[in-house]
Amino acid sequence: MLKPLRSALIQQSTRLKTTSQIQNHTGHCRKVGRKEWWSSTVRLASTVSSSVSPEYCGYSKPFSSIPGPISLPVLGTLLPYKLGLKTLPTYHRDVCDLFRKYGPLVRENFGSQTVVHVFDPTDIKTVYESDGKTPHIPPLQETTQFYRQQKNMSLGLGNLNGDEWYKLRHAVQQMMLRPREVSYYYPLQDKVAERAVDKLTKLVDAEGSVCDLHIIVGKWILESAGMCCFEKSLGCLDGGDDELLAQKLVEANMEIFKLSAELKFSLRLYRYITTPKYKKLHKLEDFFYGVSLGFIKDTIAEIQGLMDEGRLGEGQFNFLTYLMSRQELSEKDILTITLSLFSDGLSTTAPTMLGFLHCLALNPEVQEKLYEEIVGVVDSSETITLHHTNALQYLKACVKEAFRFYPIGESVQRLPQKDLVLSGYHVPAGTYLDLNAYVWLRDGQHFSEPDKFMPERWLRTGKESLQVHPYILNPFSIGTRMCAGRRFAEQDLYVGLCRLLLKFRLVATDPTPPSQEWRMLLRPRPNLPIRFIPRC
Repeated sequence: MLKPLRSALIQQSTRLKTTSQIQNHTGHCRKVGRKEWWSSTVRLASTVSSSVSPEYCGYSKPFSSIPGPISLPVLGTLLPYKLGLKTLPTYHRDVCDLFRKYGPLVRENFGSQTVVHVFDPTDIKTVYESDGKTPHIPPLQETTQFYRQQKNMSLGLGNLNGDEWYKLRHAVQQMMLRPREVSYYYPLQDKVAERAVDKLTKLVDAEGSVCDLHIIVGKWILESAGMCCFEKSLGCLDGGDDELLAQKLVEANMEIFKLSAELKFSLRLYRYITTPKYKKLHKLEDFFYGVSLGFIKDTIAEIQGLMDEGRLGEGQFNFLTYLMSRQELSEKDILTITLSLFSDGLSTTAPTMLGFLHCLALNPEVQEKLYEEIVGVVDSSETITLHHTNALQYLKACVKEAFRFYPIGESVQRLPQKDLVLSGYHVPAGTYLDLNAYVWLRDGQHFSEPDKFMPERWLRTGKESLQVHPYILNPFSIGTRMCAGRRFAEQDLYVGLCRLLLKFRLVATDPTPPSQEWRMLLRPRPNLPIRFIPRC
C-alpha cells in the first residue's frame, strides 16, 4: 500500500513548513513512612553502584532472601485473590500494604511470574540510571502482546525492546515528543474541546448532574485523537450511529482492561488453550482493533487518492504522512503507531481528566484561582494555542498536583539488563521490577500537608518544589521510555480544563476524598460526585 507513496512523501516532507510556521486519593495507601529501616537502607542503596559485577554481589544479600508474602506451588501469592480475601480493584492498596509489612523491597509470585516491588526512591533512581540507550520493559498488558502476535501485527512501542524498539522510537520522537511539533494539533484539540463542552451543556440536568460522565469524556478523548490522527471528525459527539459506535469503542476498551487485569492474576492458561475469559477478550479486541484499524486504512487510502490526483496539500494529514515518509517504518509499524495514538488516551487521558475535574470540584478556592488565571490569558472566542498554555503556569501546577491524587498507574515496569543492588539485595538482570513510587504520593515524609490539594507546591516560587524527590511523581515515566503520547495528552488536558472552567463552575456533592480502582491502570470510581453549574 505504501510503496507507491513513500518516495513522493519523502520529497514533499522536505518542503513542509515547520509547525511554528504553520501556526504563527480516598483509597490511597495508608501512611507509610518507616524510619526504623529508612536511614540504613537509603544509606546502603545510595552508596552502591548500579552496575554490579558478579564478585561484588558477595557484599549484598542474596535475591532469595528478599522478603515477601508466602508463595504456594503453582498459585504463588494469588490465593488471597482466588478466595476473595483481596480484590483486583484494590490491588494498588494491597501493594502499599506489602511495603508496610515487608519494607522497601518486596518479592512476590503471580503464579509462575516473579515480581519485585521497588519502593525506595533511591532504588528507583538506581534502576532508571541503569536503563542505558534501550531500556527493557515487560508488556503492560501481556494479553495485548499475545493477541498482536497471534494476528501477526506489529507489537508497537509498548511491547518491543532493544534495537527494534529503538528504531520505532527514533522514527516517532520528532513528531510526537517535541512540544513545538505537537503544538500543531492545538487548534484541532481545542475545536473538539469546545464541541465537548457544548455537548455537556445540553446533557446537564437542572441540578447540574451529568449521567455517564466517564463515557462522555471517553468519547471526547476519542474524537480528539481522531482529529489528531486523521484530521477529520469521527462524529463521536454528534449523535446518531457515529456516536453510538464511539460509545461501543469506549465501553469495549474499558472491558478489555478489566479482563486483562483478571487474566494477569490467573494461571495464564490462555497461552496454551482458549479459555472462556480469553475468548471474550479476543472478541472485544477484534471489534476494537478492527474498527480502529479501519479508520487508519481509510485515511491512508484517502491520502493515496489525493497523491494520485496531485491534490495532497502541504501539511495535510500531518501525522500519517510523516510516518509514511519514514523509510524505516513498515506498513505494520505505521498502523500500530497510529493505533496507539488513537486508542491509548481512552485508558490514560480520559480517566485522568475525570480525576482532575474531581480534584477541582473538591477544592473550590483552587478552582477559582485557576479560573481567574484562565480568563486573564484566554479569550473564549480565540483558539487556545501553545502561546496561551505557556502563560498558564498555575494550570500546569494544578495538573501536576492532580496527578498526585489521581495517578495513571501504581507502578512503572522495568527488566534491568544489569545486575543491581537494591536496598542491599542482589537483583539479577532480567528480573521483573515494579517501581512503586505510588506509595509516597500522599505521604508526609515527602510532601508537607500531603492530603491537601496544593498546586503551589509545584510552582517555581514554591519552596517545597525544590525538595520533592525527582523520582516520585513522574506520571509519564522518565527518559527514553517516557510515554510517546505525553504531549498530546497534556494538550488535551490543558485545553479541556480551560474550556470547561470558562463555561462551568464545578461543585462536589460529596466531600469524600479521591478514590481509584485498579484495572491494569487506575481509574476514578464511577459516578463521580460532580455538578456542573453554568457560569453567568
